[in-house]
Amino acid sequence: MKRLSRWPALALAGSMLVVLATLAVVAPDFASTPDLSARYLTPLESPPFGRDERGIPLLDYAAQGAAIVLLPALAAGLLTATAATLAGLVRCAGLDGVDSALQVGGELLGSLPRLVVILVVALLLPPGWRNLLPIALAWAVLAAPGAMDEAAATAARLGGARFVEALRAHGFSALRIQLYHVIWLNLRPVLVRQAAEVAMQVVFLEIALSYLAVSRNEPSFTHADSTYSWATLLYLGYTAALGQPLWHALFVGLLLVAVVAVFARSTRAAARAR
Repeated sequence: MKRLSRWPALALAGSMLVVLATLAVVAPDFASTPDLSARYLTPLESPPFGRDERGIPLLDYAAQGAAIVLLPALAAGLLTATAATLAGLVRCAGLDGVDSALQVGGELLGSLPRLVVILVVALLLPPGWRNLLPIALAWAVLAAPGAMDEAAATAARLGGARFVEALRAHGFSALRIQLYHVIWLNLRPVLVRQAAEVAMQVVFLEIALSYLAVSRNEPSFTHADSTYSWATLLYLGYTAALGQPLWHALFVGLLLVAVVAVFARSTRAAARAR
């Protein structure tokens, strides 16, 4: 498969982010009032996405789901990238003691079972804190060791402290070396790729947790009862296999998942090394 070049990839990633951000901005606090006269309407009969078995527009579900995942997913990606940046800079600075401590801490975190830890975090959250952000940040912390190892390995391939000293000998300032030569030119592909992957994982994690809650008719760990996740669309799509005329809900849910996947993939392509 031919690789997407940088500028088209950046434009595509930006377009997907605009779509998600627009949905999140227009998300209502509460879903529309049920209208039984509009039950099961298709996207052609009730644009843009049709309606469910109660006559509620699927656009409400799509918008509220985007509002649930957008900021926590981006925050998790940023946290992972920050941890990886720290590991790369420490390796380039030649701080062996700090580098060893980061490796030991990363190994301890990496040995933890992620899903078990996430479920424990979700169960320990007070009822008023039941939202995706704490869970997303916990996932980012658990994913950080892998990102940190890759960033540190990339810095080591540059030559570590010798690379920095060589640039200083050419008259470059410490700030320029760290921000431009180390982070921007060399660590950027690793940081962006790891951040994009973690952000996508958080979205899929939210869908999985919410799908379990919807299927069991229980409160969700990731959002208030007054809002709906994209998992609701996928669950409505599941009921279509049982005879409900809701195939359009499944298509909308899969389309939104595809938007997230395309955003992550195109972001990685836009930031890859030259």
